[in-house]
Amino acid sequence: MDLARRIPIRDAKGKAIVAGFVEEIRDLKNIRFLVLRDRSGILQVTAKHGEVPEEVFSQIPSLTRESVVCVEGLIVKSPIAKLGRELIPSKIEVLSKAETPLPIEFLRPEIVKTALDKRLDYRFLDLRSPKSYAIFKIQDVLSDAAHRFFKEEGFIEIHTSKLVAQATESGANVFQVDYFGRDAYLAQSPQFYKQMMMAAGFEKVFEIAPVFRAEKHHTPRHLCEYTSIDFEMSYISGPEDIMEVLEKLVIFALGEVQRRCKSELELLKVKVEMPEAPFPKITLRKAYTILEEKGVKPPYMEDLESEHERLLASIIKEETGSDFFFLTEYAWAPDSRPFYVMRKENEPDWTYAFDLFYKGLELTTGGQREHRYEKLKEQCKLKGLEPEDFRFYLDFFRYGMPPHGGSGTGLERFTMQLLNLSNIREATLLPRDPERLIP
Repeated sequence: MDLARRIPIRDAKGKAIVAGFVEEIRDLKNIRFLVLRDRSGILQVTAKHGEVPEEVFSQIPSLTRESVVCVEGLIVKSPIAKLGRELIPSKIEVLSKAETPLPIEFLRPEIVKTALDKRLDYRFLDLRSPKSYAIFKIQDVLSDAAHRFFKEEGFIEIHTSKLVAQATESGANVFQVDYFGRDAYLAQSPQFYKQMMMAAGFEKVFEIAPVFRAEKHHTPRHLCEYTSIDFEMSYISGPEDIMEVLEKLVIFALGEVQRRCKSELELLKVKVEMPEAPFPKITLRKAYTILEEKGVKPPYMEDLESEHERLLASIIKEETGSDFFFLTEYAWAPDSRPFYVMRKENEPDWTYAFDLFYKGLELTTGGQREHRYEKLKEQCKLKGLEPEDFRFYLDFFRYGMPPHGGSGTGLERFTMQLLNLSNIREATLLPRDPERLIP
């Protein structure tokens, strides 16, 4: 990750042409320095009076921080330059001059603190920070690793429509758009279409794509648009099959980050803790008992509050050493799991739905789906929904549907938790929350 280590030498005499941002300018009268930066690192440009052309020496003080310049010169060894190499300039061309002062300070956050909202207002500058770049380099590796994992496991990549005629469930929490005079919505998830592929006989599919939630959450962990790593697979014997795939996915992705992002992890001061499979698994009912033993009594048959999830995670971490755990068998409560989840045969108040938690935060929602048409239609009614409104979806199940299940994992949350970031917006290139639509 160092510019000085990969300077493109143009000929055998050590001449080079290097372009980048001007990170720093220092004027010591008879010697002047530039520090150039590109995404790989920095390079020092050293101009001594009398040893470089006069026009080059006199040009340096007129440059501004973050201007884009192209420097021609000679590469030489230097005992004082970072990485032991510097560029002696023979020509400096200003490709784009930056205005001054800069609206935010992004290279020295320890000296000048800039609020996250203002950083996001000038996201293009904020992303020039090596730390910001490192975050998204790691996120790129996570996404690439997920893609490679699914391909190697025999999954087919699909690309589903993000404009849908109806919401995944009740129609709440969706963005409505005009579709040539008809109501349409931005997809909350690819759930229905993943299941459509099961009906089509694709058996194993995945998609890494944006999803949309019209939820007015003002928290450091929620977004109105995020990237979901989704998969669905047929002929499962139970939700454990889905959890096993998730374990393999997580371990593979973290291993790739550990292997391919050493310098980025070092810069961010993050050590990847590799989990071991199988991850701890506890039912929601067991979680109630554990929390009650700690003096906390969550409402029965309801999802846990975020503070309860964090407490449960700390207990599991202390007992097992794992940052990951599955919370299983969620309740079939009116406001808990969606109508398409499979209920337990002998305990219909509980389901085969689960969440995967990472460092106390829900990372993944998944489970086994109900594949039997009559039961699914009945469950639709039990949730207060009208089957006719979901006719296109229910038709998938009328002509043969394999037992199946799947999950969706938030890429930004995965990044945030891995890197111990305090706000999910830092792990989102262009975050969309209830207040932000620009940039």
